[in-house]
Amino acid sequence: MSPRPPYPRTRRPRTALAASCVTLLLAAAGCSFGEPEPDPAGEPPTFPTPSATASAGGAGQEVVTTVLAKGLRVPWAIAFLPDGAALVTERDSGRILRVGPESGTDGLKVTPVQTVPDVAAAGEGGLMGIAVSPDYQRDKSVFVYYTTERDNRIARLELGGTPTPILTGIPKAGIHNGGGLAFGPDGLLYASTGDAGDRPQAQDAKRLGGKILRITRDGKPAPGNPFPNSPVWSLGHRNVQGLAWDAGKRMYAVEFGQNTWDEINQITKGRNYGWPNVEGRDDDKRFVNPIAQWPTSDASCSGLTATDRLLVTACLRGKRLWLVELTDTGTVLGQPRELLTDRYGRLRAVAAAPDGSIWVSTSNHDGRGQPAAEDDRLLRLVFAGGGAGRS
Repeated sequence: MSPRPPYPRTRRPRTALAASCVTLLLAAAGCSFGEPEPDPAGEPPTFPTPSATASAGGAGQEVVTTVLAKGLRVPWAIAFLPDGAALVTERDSGRILRVGPESGTDGLKVTPVQTVPDVAAAGEGGLMGIAVSPDYQRDKSVFVYYTTERDNRIARLELGGTPTPILTGIPKAGIHNGGGLAFGPDGLLYASTGDAGDRPQAQDAKRLGGKILRITRDGKPAPGNPFPNSPVWSLGHRNVQGLAWDAGKRMYAVEFGQNTWDEINQITKGRNYGWPNVEGRDDDKRFVNPIAQWPTSDASCSGLTATDRLLVTACLRGKRLWLVELTDTGTVLGQPRELLTDRYGRLRAVAAAPDGSIWVSTSNHDGRGQPAAEDDRLLRLVFAGGGAGRS
């Protein structure tokens, strides 16, 4: 599948834990990871030992996938603490889980940290994004994005403490609640919102739905935003859930299309990404074209992460990862490659761990999957063939 297909952009009416592993083969240059080096802040966690036999794909590098934890319920987002532990949100239960760095015979230790009050999980809403403060060792702050009875909102908390809402009034619905949350290289907090089924608001810069927002840690519009006194950073989005930055500090977002094209976009200050006027590529110069797109049956991707020059996105309906290699200027190099297709069911969260490995969550208990006995699971991917995990 070409990363720059000559596809017409579809116009839309304006109204309208036992550990397991599998070794796969992959021809994606620039994604070599070895076993992690010790963290300067302490010893790395002891991961479960892969136990299954290897299976082969095409020619190229090998990647070993290990089940780190099992028995979770709709793990939505993953963020890492300075000690190497991961914080994982569960959408429907409203729980924040601490995973590792301690391990046992069944995998990494999973400890519920707290249940976020006021979470009203329904449809696609619930406890979604989570981000750890860049100054966590000093301020102990964690940020979460969640649905209440009235809205979607962002709150700051210390683990085990009462959340303090910092931005409220983000539109909510049974669908398209967005939920992505991440700190950018500039130290500011970015959040992705969905159109909540109200398409026109994605094109209205005065409304919060269908946007990527950029705010301070107090929830105020960040200095330098493109619209005066507004948290809006970009507009024209249908439902973005995954955000990432590459080694060159360029921003990317993965977006759910309606029923034709799902997208990865490079996000630029103040630009318009077309929804609901267009879906996928188009020749309308008012809108930014995606750098990669797929039919919704092959994608419907939620999570996104970047490691060096590689974008990795985790797909729900497509039941796979897509790997997109980037050039030094942020364009797509070669063809995107798929990984783990149909092996673990629906995949939602994806995050680059401090040791250079990739963590992925399944989402088979979300009402649209077919859960296996161990679901939902956290997976760890290590690409073999040289190169330290830490870069």
